[in-house]
Amino acid sequence: MIAIVDYGVGNLFSLAGSLSFLGLPNQITADPETLRQAERIILPGVGAFGDAAEKLRASGLGELVCREAERGKPLLGICLGMQLLLEKSYEYGEHRGLGLIPGEICPLEADLDPAAGLKVPHIGWNSLRIRKKEPLFKYVEEGDHVYYVHSYYAKNCGRDTLVASMYGVEVTGAVGRDNVYGTQFHPEKSGTVGLSILRAFSEL
Repeated sequence: MIAIVDYGVGNLFSLAGSLSFLGLPNQITADPETLRQAERIILPGVGAFGDAAEKLRASGLGELVCREAERGKPLLGICLGMQLLLEKSYEYGEHRGLGLIPGEICPLEADLDPAAGLKVPHIGWNSLRIRKKEPLFKYVEEGDHVYYVHSYYAKNCGRDTLVASMYGVEVTGAVGRDNVYGTQFHPEKSGTVGLSILRAFSEL
């Protein structure tokens, strides 16, 4: 069973619907024991980093997710959930993340050339550039398109950057280290490509 962490933020039901469409047992939960018993965990999220990080800390779910990941359980963060896996964010101040993957979350607009006329938030479909082939992307090909919705992005992730997309600058599309993965884009909104990523996650 795949547990979807319910900590008060997130696009939970479309994600659960995608997993169910694939025939993958899943449960939206905030129950610690259910999360411990799950075979895999997905950490979703939309909204502001600082608020989400505080909710994870206050509920104890952040610490629990880290412990389960350290035990080797596959963990996938999606959108804000991916950002929370990193060390810190500069969204409306400086906020500490879970620190499972090196890197930091920075404002996308600050790195874009104003003359390019690119809008923030970055919303839409972009092709993937595969930097490091990992099991999570075993069904994905170079140039496949995925769907993004974000105003902040991951930087300085080094060798843990798995795929990227271009939007004026190179946007970190996904990160991964050992059994911990994160996607800035939304697999549950990315058609057959996104479904293939969720299927690959279920096979880790």
